[in-house]
Amino acid sequence: MPRKSKLSLRAIILIGTAALLMGSELFSALANVNLPQQSLEFSARDALMRLRGPQQPAGDVVIVAIDDLSLAWKGEQWPWPRAYLAEMVDILNDAGAEIVGVDIFLFDESADPSGDEALARALSESKSAVSVMQIFRDPLQPGSVTLKLPYPALRASLDGLGLTALEGGLDPISRSAQAFDDFGDERYFNWAFELARLRLNTDPPTGATSTGLFFNGQRVPLRNGNLTINLAGPANTIQTYSAAALLEGDVLAQDPDAFRGKIVLIGATTITLHDLYPTPFSSQTPTPGVEIVANAVEMILHGNYLRETPPWVHLLAILAAAALAAALTRLNRPTLTVSALGALMLAYAVAGYLSFRYANLYLPLIGPQLMLFLGVILPTIEQAVSQELEKRRVRNLFTRFIAPEMVDQLIATRDINSLNKRAFLTILFSDIRGFTTLSEKLAPEEVVALLNPYLEAMTDVIHRHGGTVDKYEGDAIIAFFGEPVSYPDHAARAVRAALDMRLALNDLKARWQREGAPRPNLEMGIGIHSGEAFVGLLGSAQRVNYTVIGDAVNLASRLQDLTKTYQWPILLSERAQRQVQEEFETEFVDSPVVKGKTEAVNVYKVIGRAGGERIKGWSG
Repeated sequence: MPRKSKLSLRAIILIGTAALLMGSELFSALANVNLPQQSLEFSARDALMRLRGPQQPAGDVVIVAIDDLSLAWKGEQWPWPRAYLAEMVDILNDAGAEIVGVDIFLFDESADPSGDEALARALSESKSAVSVMQIFRDPLQPGSVTLKLPYPALRASLDGLGLTALEGGLDPISRSAQAFDDFGDERYFNWAFELARLRLNTDPPTGATSTGLFFNGQRVPLRNGNLTINLAGPANTIQTYSAAALLEGDVLAQDPDAFRGKIVLIGATTITLHDLYPTPFSSQTPTPGVEIVANAVEMILHGNYLRETPPWVHLLAILAAAALAAALTRLNRPTLTVSALGALMLAYAVAGYLSFRYANLYLPLIGPQLMLFLGVILPTIEQAVSQELEKRRVRNLFTRFIAPEMVDQLIATRDINSLNKRAFLTILFSDIRGFTTLSEKLAPEEVVALLNPYLEAMTDVIHRHGGTVDKYEGDAIIAFFGEPVSYPDHAARAVRAALDMRLALNDLKARWQREGAPRPNLEMGIGIHSGEAFVGLLGSAQRVNYTVIGDAVNLASRLQDLTKTYQWPILLSERAQRQVQEEFETEFVDSPVVKGKTEAVNVYKVIGRAGGERIKGWSG
């Protein structure tokens, strides 16, 4: 029955853990919130990207950066004069750039109309030109939506417009870009799709949903409407040139074909504009937004999208991990269980890495791994706690009967279910001579003052010799030797205890005498028998005792009664005498037929230790 309850509790732990992890997965997916489990999944994905390491870009996209050097070049502050931008575009046109992309918000005319006209003209002369726009939703005014487009003259010069918002997701790390957004009946896509569309000479994306869209004959996976970017590496992985170096002619002087046939993105990378974002590769060295867009364009052009399994696969993986955890917890071999757990977790992590590296597919790592780990560890902890509680229960129970150090030995070596058994052991009965008559002459508090020190002293002696106190019956003590901790010399231990009990009684009488509280000249009778008896836990759920029962117990009691008849303090049965005759001097007394027996019983006196002091009998 106890085993079934443990299994039931183990099943509850497994089911509860699986339900919690699956609920977290569903809630994160449906409500787009960042629960701890989802944060760990993002961190695991970032770790896989770093483990994969930087990849060599295809080289379709290069960047012209308006960096700190460019701002300091002629002492200009932001925004840069559009005449400079126009000059840059002219240089790129002459250098053979296929597509020029301007990652700068140009919503209004500047204070320099000639610069505006020059930029519009330069972009109109490009083979293809793309810039950015914005759909602005005011967080302070729900429902307030504004469409922001480049100023009219520039807009007429462009071949494409697109969104440029990067999504930090549910934590500070930028992993994705807004794939599309709607303004009225018009749908706008990220300008990375516009750049790729012009490069590939294909149609705009179609069929956009929160989970994907179609572009260039492929389904592009999305997560909550965002495009996860397969970064080639950290900042400066994409070829980047300073705008100042371009305008000074240094770039083309070193490489006349630096821009030929390329998509060239112009964007600000200066730290003063805060257009820098932590990425999976590094949170300490952020990447400019224009470079993140360049990574997105390279990914779209070559179709190497990052994909992840659908939510139902996450749930199925957690269930499979729960089943594996249930199997591991039934091994009942801690070393094997831990080894198998480590091997399975490592194998799944390796599978996740290989899938990410070679198939751009992210398998759910955290949910299944957590399920497998917790599914093994939590039941193990539960089992350890249950065992500890059981040990405490056993310790509390047995410290009433046997010495504490023996209790620890019992707990370390025995199963409580094995305590109920038939065993060959030695039973000791002791009784104070004439106590009933004596107690009638004493007040109740005097009886207690007499008995408590006596029972405590006798119990200490029994414990010291490895005995177990069965019970107290008034002044009588019932003890046994040989269980629950087995000793081959249990009979000898009982006789040693009996001799020391007499010495302890003498010490008690001397102490009472010193304290000025004289007691009658107390004596005790002890009967000892070795035989087979049932020993175990008996009682109800409310009260239980560790006790010994059987005919052997009755015979020990009868031997104790015979100490009055033969006027001798310690008597043995023949079976007990055979076991101790080499250590103790004994003497045959008689072969009476005791109550409850049909045959005579050979009775022996204990004279003392072999070669030691002899004990004396007593009268009446």
